[in-house]
Amino acid sequence: MNLDDLPLMEFDFPGPLRDKLVAAVLSGAKTSTSGLVLGYERENEPLPEVGQLSAVVDSEGRRVAAIELTDVRIVRLADVDLRHALDEGEDYESVAEWRAVHEKLWHSAAVREELGDPDFTVDEDTQVLAQRFRLVHTVPGADREAAEPDRIS
Repeated sequence: MNLDDLPLMEFDFPGPLRDKLVAAVLSGAKTSTSGLVLGYERENEPLPEVGQLSAVVDSEGRRVAAIELTDVRIVRLADVDLRHALDEGEDYESVAEWRAVHEKLWHSAAVREELGDPDFTVDEDTQVLAQRFRLVHTVPGADREAAEPDRIS
């Protein structure tokens, strides 16, 4: 599989959280992810579709795996379910915990800058893009690199 031909799937911003999320994808613990529909609208990007393949990138910009979307739903923030939260692979124990972490991210300066709105906030009706995926390809050695993100290569 040639990962260079695939669109990128970036989990969070480069750094420790992205490294943790990529490791969770590679281990199979992470099979869902959430984003703001507004982000796609602001970038004038089409929403992902079931069956789409994407290359997962690590904090160094390396393409380390390929995933295939198996479900794509737009849901109100208030309607995100426990299964989705648990499958994000971040050890959430409740939807409330998932929501608190995501609200902190979505209210961060980095996301507000990306959206072009310094006062952006979410509410019960904010549209969330809930995606499910399966791991279809891993670059040899990627799982070791993800487990050791500080390793100099």
